[in-house]
Amino acid sequence: MKKLWGGRFTKTAEEWVDEFGASISFDQELVMEDIEGSMAHVQMLASTGILSQEEAATIKSGLIKLQQKAENHELQFSVSNEDIHMNLESMLIAEIGPVGGKLHTGRSRNDQVATDMHLYLRNRTEEVIALIAEMQNALLQKASDHVETIFPGYTHLQRAQPVSFAHHLMAYFWMLERDKERFKESFKRINKSPLGAGALAGTTFPIDRELSAELLGFSSIYENSLDAVSDRDFIVEFLSNSSMLMMHLSRLGEEIILWCSREFQFIELDDAFSTGSSIMPQKKNPDMAELIRGKTGRVYGNLFGLLTVLKGLPLAYNKDMQEDKEGMFDTVKTITGSLKIFTGMISTLKVKSTEMKKAVTSDFSNATELADYLASKGMPFRDAHEVVGHLVLACIQKDCYLADLTLDEFQSASGLFEEDIYKALDPYTAVARRNSAGGTGFAQVEAAIAKAKTLLEN
Repeated sequence: MKKLWGGRFTKTAEEWVDEFGASISFDQELVMEDIEGSMAHVQMLASTGILSQEEAATIKSGLIKLQQKAENHELQFSVSNEDIHMNLESMLIAEIGPVGGKLHTGRSRNDQVATDMHLYLRNRTEEVIALIAEMQNALLQKASDHVETIFPGYTHLQRAQPVSFAHHLMAYFWMLERDKERFKESFKRINKSPLGAGALAGTTFPIDRELSAELLGFSSIYENSLDAVSDRDFIVEFLSNSSMLMMHLSRLGEEIILWCSREFQFIELDDAFSTGSSIMPQKKNPDMAELIRGKTGRVYGNLFGLLTVLKGLPLAYNKDMQEDKEGMFDTVKTITGSLKIFTGMISTLKVKSTEMKKAVTSDFSNATELADYLASKGMPFRDAHEVVGHLVLACIQKDCYLADLTLDEFQSASGLFEEDIYKALDPYTAVARRNSAGGTGFAQVEAAIAKAKTLLEN
């Protein structure tokens, strides 16, 4: 097949070479954005008198037909036409005749593909922001139900201090809020128009780049044509934000995997988000959480892959930049799917509050309460820390817990201990008293949930 750019060539590549160089197998994902960009471009060409109104109307009618076929999945793409741009241009010419060849006046595939990707990421970033909010809402709903559910807080994966389970869940809400802010902040760099920059140097035609940008809903244009066609920072930033998001999802996934285990028994996942074993009938595996934990690596890989592609490229466009798309598409699919899975998983999981309560009574996570108790009575905290350390050691040697000690045993360690020590040791009391700003005290958690709800509503 004759190439649209084949005028100066006397020889065509073999089919396997065409297949290696073509991008249509993946950049057909941009079909709607490519048509959208062409619609704005032809309207601008007519507005500036570069094309007649009649020519523009014919081209627009052809583009609308292609758009309808795309919506109905009726377009047949060809490797010989290399990419989405040349495939659609060939289809347009077949649809309306030679006038379709005038669509490409005043633009290059270089600014065309950059425009497509800006449009694509603009739409997908809005979708990601909405999906993050949905997951935040699922966390909020679950947290609202478990403000007074006592849960063992950990450091070093060792039980540390009792906390509200809602407080633990809300930590992920605020991680996601930062993720959402990062995507929102990046939007202004995505929402810039490279259209009209040409191959690298602009064009001799009297185009109106501001009009094209306005028609496409962009907030501004690139100020430099070389930068416009070679910039992929906005994709790198999207991949970076996505990597941060996946890191947060992976951390929660890891905790869910632990909490589901027989060793923890803190939650049970809904059957819809679990799988069984082909050989062990008793198994209920948290495969969705594990998959998301695993898929984090591919998102990281997409980020580092594009950074590596770009690191040694001279201005302006280079064929290497064809490698910018597959990782972007894959990341969009991965993070949107992961967010949807997590929203469903959190909404439907069953919290085993009785098991959580056992975990905070059969351990030493209330030791800090003893130290705080003594410090509140005037003992220097470092001294109180040592006194409680000795009591913990004594309990370990006796195979009991702090609440099992008699008042005499407490008072033999320090005369500051009184009858109220047992109330201070109660995990519920320990959590309720931690009312410093951002703490796990029930009043603080309720306030955090109320603030979070207001954030989502706005």
